[in-house]
Amino acid sequence: MLSLHSAQNRASRKRSAHGTTASAPKIGLAIAGGGPIGGMYELGALRALDEAIEGLDLTRLDCYVGVSSGAFLAAGLANRMDTAEMCRIFVTGDSADVEFRPETFMRPAFLEYVKRAASFPRLATEWWRELLFSPLEARWSDLITRFGGLIPNGLFDNAQVELFLREVFTRRGRSNDFRELDAELYVVAVDIDSGDAVRFGGDNWSDVPISQAVQASAALPGLYPPVQIRGRHFVDGALRRTMHASVVLDRGIDLLIGINPLVPFNHNQGVPVAENNSLAAGGLPAVLSQTFRTLLQSRMQVGLARYAQQYPDIDQLVFEPNAEDRELFFTNAFSFSARQRICEIAYRNTLADLHLRADVLGPVLAAHGLRLRRDVIADSQRSILDGITPPKRDTETTARLRRALDDVDRLVAQPRPRRRRTASAARSEK
Repeated sequence: MLSLHSAQNRASRKRSAHGTTASAPKIGLAIAGGGPIGGMYELGALRALDEAIEGLDLTRLDCYVGVSSGAFLAAGLANRMDTAEMCRIFVTGDSADVEFRPETFMRPAFLEYVKRAASFPRLATEWWRELLFSPLEARWSDLITRFGGLIPNGLFDNAQVELFLREVFTRRGRSNDFRELDAELYVVAVDIDSGDAVRFGGDNWSDVPISQAVQASAALPGLYPPVQIRGRHFVDGALRRTMHASVVLDRGIDLLIGINPLVPFNHNQGVPVAENNSLAAGGLPAVLSQTFRTLLQSRMQVGLARYAQQYPDIDQLVFEPNAEDRELFFTNAFSFSARQRICEIAYRNTLADLHLRADVLGPVLAAHGLRLRRDVIADSQRSILDGITPPKRDTETTARLRRALDDVDRLVAQPRPRRRRTASAARSEK
C-alpha cells in the first residue's frame, strides 16, 4: 500500500543539455520499527525500491532517520551497506563480511534475572512484617504492586546486539561515529523517565556511538531492558511516534521515502465472520498484535495528514503492507526463521505498488531525476533473490580500497557547476 503526497509547488530545476538536474535533489529516508519481522519487511521493500527506481542510490541519500528495527537498516545504509549486502547478511546468510546469528538477539538476560531475584528476600521480609503488625492495612491485591519489581525489565540481553553492531560498523571503512558519516543519520529513542524523544546523531547527542544508539532505539519494553546512556534510560523510539519522518522533513529535503511495516490486519475483508473465526479466538497474542498495529497505524495516518499540511512542497512516498495480508499478520513477530518469506512478501508488495501507481509516480520521480524501471515492476515472477549476486571475497584492505575508488568515481561523475562570466570577461571576448 502506497501513500503518495505530491508537492504543491515543487521547486523548478534548471536542466542541462543532457537532461540532468543542475543541482541534485535532496532525498530523505524514514524507516519505522516493527520488531525482527518488521525489519525483514522493510529490507524487502528497500530492496524493491533499489532495483525498481533508476537513479536512486539508497546508500547515498542526504539524510536518514531510523526507529527500533528500522534504525538497524538506516544505520547500515548510511554506512554504505547496500540492500544486496544486507540481504546476504540477514536472508541468504552467504555474506563474506558479516556472520549473522539470530540467537545473538534472543540471548536471555541472565544478569537482569539475578539482579531482580536478589531483591526478593528484602521484599518478602517487608511484606511479612506488614502482614504481622498491620494486618488490616495489608491486602493481597498489594502483592502485585509490591512484588512487581521482581519482574525483569526485559527478557533478552541487548548488550550482544550492541556488540554485533559495533563490530560491523568499525571495519571495512565504515564508522560507528555519527560525525564521520557522509550523510546525516538520526536514531530516535525515548527517555523512559520523562517520555521525551531523543535524536541520537543530532545536537548534543552526536558523540554517542551508533551501535549504542540503535541498541537504545530497539529496546522494546518487555523484550529488552532499557539502555543507560549518560545516566538516562532509553527504550524503543516508537513509543512517541511511529516513523519520526519530521526529523528528515525538517532538513530541507525535496523527496521523502518512508516505510512502515505494521498495519492492522483486515480479517473481515468486508464480510462478517463467525465468533469462532474472529481474531479474538486467537487469544491474547492476536488481540495484542492487532491492538498494537492499530495504534501505530492510527498515529501514522495522523502524522501523514499533518506532514502534507506542514510540508506541502515536499514529495512524500510512504510504503506499507496490505491490510489483507494474512501470512504477514500471523507470522511470529519475533521469528527469524521466516525472514526470507517476509522479505519476499515485502518485495512483491512494493513492486506491485510501484506498478499500480506508475503513471502517477512517473512525473513525481522524474522531478527528482529518477525513473521507474518498467521491466522490473512489470515482472510478476521476479524474486528478491534474482538480483543478488555472489558476494565479493574482499579482504579488509581491498574493501577499503574499493570504497575509496567508489568515492573517486562518484566525485568524477558529478557535474561541474557552470561558471558565470564576469562583465570584463564578456568584453574581452568581443
